[in-house]
Amino acid sequence: MAASRRRIAVVIAATALVVPITLGCSAVNKAMDCVQAADSIAQSVDKLQEAVNNASENPLQAEQALNDIDKELTDLGDKTDNADLSKAVDDLNTGVGNVRQSIKDGDATPDIGPVTSAATEVGKVCTP
Repeated sequence: MAASRRRIAVVIAATALVVPITLGCSAVNKAMDCVQAADSIAQSVDKLQEAVNNASENPLQAEQALNDIDKELTDLGDKTDNADLSKAVDDLNTGVGNVRQSIKDGDATPDIGPVTSAATEVGKVCTP
């Protein structure tokens, strides 16, 4: 009987040690996903800036950059439950939508300031 209690105590102690470690790893994985997504978003925003500057030469380049940002936002949105990050992602989605609409309306030099600001905020939130 004492051996059985000892085994139960050992299992409980081991579980108590493993659960925080597992949760910690999960948090680290989420943080790494966030950092990687923020980096990809920053690269896509750079491509968008370049595309807007060269809109007369390659109008489809801006569309591709916007599509890349959309993909990264979808991936990031699926991986987070952080309220600050969700707000930054929503702001970035709004900015991307506005730029997309401006381009569709024929604006050769849409204002990408809100996209840049929101992408910067994503980067801040994702910085460990």
